[in-house]
Amino acid sequence: MAAEASGSDLIQVVALLAAGVVAVPIFKRMGLGSILGYLAAGVVIGPFGIGVFSESGAILHVAELGVVMFLFIIGLEMQPSRLWGLRREIF
Repeated sequence: MAAEASGSDLIQVVALLAAGVVAVPIFKRMGLGSILGYLAAGVVIGPFGIGVFSESGAILHVAELGVVMFLFIIGLEMQPSRLWGLRREIF
């Protein structure tokens, strides 16, 4: 059974990608990480900002995927030597 995508779903995906493409370089120039750029983009296009994502069901599905992607990006940005230095504070 194939899921049918409506035009509004495509607009939401494009808005999500565009917000990330715009916000991340701005935050990197300010000396902040890309994670904060993605978070700011999500706040801007979320229900409390512009309101591109207004359905709570859609937000929950995107949020679950977003958590996985954030953990992946944090893993890419974390340097093993820094993590090794924090081992006493973590454990």
